[in-house]
Amino acid sequence: MNTEVITIDGPSGTGKGTVSRRLQTWLGWHLLDSGALYRVVGLIAVEQRVSLADETALASVARTLDVVFEQADDETRVIVCGRDVSAEIRTEDMGAVASRVAAFAKVREALLQRQRDFQQPPGLVADGRDMGTVVFPHAALKIFLTASAEERARRRHKQLIEKGISVSLAQLSGDIAERDRRDAERAVSPLKPADDAVLLDTSTLNALDVEKVVRNLVCERGLARTAS
Repeated sequence: MNTEVITIDGPSGTGKGTVSRRLQTWLGWHLLDSGALYRVVGLIAVEQRVSLADETALASVARTLDVVFEQADDETRVIVCGRDVSAEIRTEDMGAVASRVAAFAKVREALLQRQRDFQQPPGLVADGRDMGTVVFPHAALKIFLTASAEERARRRHKQLIEKGISVSLAQLSGDIAERDRRDAERAVSPLKPADDAVLLDTSTLNALDVEKVVRNLVCERGLARTAS
């Protein structure tokens, strides 16, 4: 059976996680949340007091990860050594740590094959920042989501408030701008759309709108054979 891959890249707050999960459910394919891998590396490094400036030590953490993704309703649970760390890795602080960890070439190299191993029948939806450019350059469909920094900060602020977490919108905006800069300027696998990616600005679209557009693209490419 031919194992197709759909990549959905873009910065945080563009809705790529939501549309990736919904697309994966609709198609009945596997899902790779690559950002979660970098967040897990960051979490374990912090817990084991590994310096976030020690590239070799961080790469060692990446190579020995015992991590499993489990689907639960509309959420992806991240299990490390039998422990559910889904909530712990989704904090703003851990997002910043993941961005620092992801800048190291040895860490990215350590996780590259692990990510490619997710490509299994009947197909894979890969969510990240370099899925279409580096990890799966021959993907059948590549999508790159964008949105204004202001809108992405507003969305994240709303999510955190709904979870009972108090944070200022101004601080979130600053954090997002800094992470965008770091991800775009890193020497290895910088955040950018693949040359053959479909660009979609989600600034004025809700999750359902984005899902509809992406489903249409999937159907146009003849990739919806397994869709429910």
